[in-house]
Amino acid sequence: MTATKPERPGPPEAPEPPARGRWWRLRHRWHYTFVGVVGALVFFCLSLTPSLLPRGLVLQSLVSGITAAIGYGLGVLLVWLAGTLSDRPVPGPRPVLWRWLGIAAVPVLGVALYQGSVWQEEVHRLMGMTAPSQFGYLAVLLLAAVTAAAFVGLARMLRAAARATGRLLGRWVPAATARTVAALAVALLALGLLDGVVVDSFFAVTDNAFRAVNDETEPGTAPPEEPLRSGGPGSLVSWASLGNQGRQFVTGGPGPQELSRVAGADARRPIRVYAGLDSAPTSRQRAQLAVRDLQRTGAFQRDVLVVIITTGTGWVDEQGVVPLEYMYRGNTAMVALQYSYQPSWLSFLVDKERAREAGRDLYNQVYGVWSRMPLSGRPKLLVFGESLGSFGAESAFGGADDIRNRVDGMLLVGPPNRNALWRGYVAARDPGSPEILPRYEQGATIRFARDPAVDLDQPGTWWGTPRAVYLQHPSDPIVWWAPKLIVSRPDWLREPRGVDVSPRMRWYPFVTFWQVTADMAFSTGVPPGHGHGYGTAPVAAWAQIAPPEGWTPARTAALTALIAGG
Repeated sequence: MTATKPERPGPPEAPEPPARGRWWRLRHRWHYTFVGVVGALVFFCLSLTPSLLPRGLVLQSLVSGITAAIGYGLGVLLVWLAGTLSDRPVPGPRPVLWRWLGIAAVPVLGVALYQGSVWQEEVHRLMGMTAPSQFGYLAVLLLAAVTAAAFVGLARMLRAAARATGRLLGRWVPAATARTVAALAVALLALGLLDGVVVDSFFAVTDNAFRAVNDETEPGTAPPEEPLRSGGPGSLVSWASLGNQGRQFVTGGPGPQELSRVAGADARRPIRVYAGLDSAPTSRQRAQLAVRDLQRTGAFQRDVLVVIITTGTGWVDEQGVVPLEYMYRGNTAMVALQYSYQPSWLSFLVDKERAREAGRDLYNQVYGVWSRMPLSGRPKLLVFGESLGSFGAESAFGGADDIRNRVDGMLLVGPPNRNALWRGYVAARDPGSPEILPRYEQGATIRFARDPAVDLDQPGTWWGTPRAVYLQHPSDPIVWWAPKLIVSRPDWLREPRGVDVSPRMRWYPFVTFWQVTADMAFSTGVPPGHGHGYGTAPVAAWAQIAPPEGWTPARTAALTALIAGG
């Protein structure tokens, strides 16, 4: 009987790795790269630097959170590029680096938050406003961290979707091709959902909401009883079709008695004509209807005829046009056209071409009648546009020569940076003049002003007629915002800062763009004379552009005080 050979014991089995529980998965899901965190920390600190306008705690948190997420993304992108361009894998950071980063981050964040609160106090003081509590700035760190984590989490979801799609496509096509196609597909799908679903739904909801507001009538507003106003007796434009802003415009302004008390002489009832979106189907038809209503009222026989290009909702700034009614004792006529239900900032995104079309149609229709009149019997033809209205007003003209040939005076207030003529004049400004207050062709026709009572008077230069003026504040984000702020420092941040802009404002890639974007959302939430609020500045501007005979600086000051108090 043969003896069986005992079996040799094999190598001990490796212990089974512990199951990866919920804590491990959670830690892995919220793991952040070292370089990305450094980028987020740097961008967060930079976001606390001053910009054009004061920022409250919530707005500061949103700006800081978005910029921190961008900083993190740029850090991740840098690591990815380094790994792609190198033959060797990029080594991960040692644990000691994380500890040192945590130790350094505490004083850095503390100093940045304190300094940010000091800067905001300075910017608030420049605007004559009360700054938020410095202790409240601690909440900025928490809210910004939540905002940044949300954006980073969204980006990771998209990346995970791209990887899953790439693995699926990798069954049929090469892996590199699959990854590229998957990344493009997910990006296009995300953009399509954002633009076609989120954005379109947002605009649909807001359009319906503002359309409802447009149908409303402010309490105490009734159809005019005189035939010199649209919507009144004999008007070709119905009261119902004027819209909310149109009804306020035709019933507003001073009456003959009020004008007489200021002018010291008999005054006339000013003419105001308006066509709303519901007054006619197209922009050209609305302009034609408005001009026929002008002719009905005898507007072309007045001393002054003002073509007003409105903002998005059809709003007309009374402080921008009432000065002319006082200056000319009511011997004026004004006409305006509505082209959108949306406020200006939304109209600029979706109705920009409508503003251009409305400005061109209205002015050309008025000019067509006015230009055929005898020179001695024509009224002064003036143009006024504020904000998006200035964008529309520019569209009626091809340049400085066209302005000189086809209008008697023009006032454009707070021009958006996308205004084509404005950008051309600023780019071609005379050497040595700053971007915030440029001089074009030695001020022969077109001049720029922050304070028209001071800036329009330029000794040693000749200012002929007609005259065109742009009012622009150094702190107005509507004027200075542009997409190129993301990667390019503008001239207005190379030059000495304006009087109401912090001298400590600097340009930083990506950061400054989001700061000024946030400023735009609250550009009118500051006192007049700053941001996008121009207050009574049009009084002094009109007194320089088209003063009536015998008008004096003393009367300008008195009228400014009257309108400011009204």
